[in-house]
Amino acid sequence: MSSLLSDMDITGEAKIIWLEDTGELEYVRQAVHGTPYRRGKPNFDGLGRLVGYAELDSSVERDPETSLFHRRVFYLVPHDRDSAPDGDYRTGSPGEAVDPQTVDIRRTGEKTDRSQGRAITPAGA
Repeated sequence: MSSLLSDMDITGEAKIIWLEDTGELEYVRQAVHGTPYRRGKPNFDGLGRLVGYAELDSSVERDPETSLFHRRVFYLVPHDRDSAPDGDYRTGSPGEAVDPQTVDIRRTGEKTDRSQGRAITPAGA
């Protein structure tokens, strides 16, 4: 599980929308982002490249302090492994990163050998 989010932080999710093919991405960063709407692509300026986002169930209410909905977003920054394979994250991954293949609604996802950049040996090799 991500060290920064828990399943309790994302209980109102109804759907995950991926904007890119996650089969090629070993990890994505995840965060909860305040948006004015439950559904649709959220504004995402300055934090990196938006890769996906969650849409919320119609029963989810706005945060009374900010009047925003809290939705999960998935993103990458320019120095992540997909853009800089020999960079800082050649192995390992940021604390908020998870393998996108382990993400589901109301489930944060997990770090895996794939997300950590560790070679996976095929069975029987």
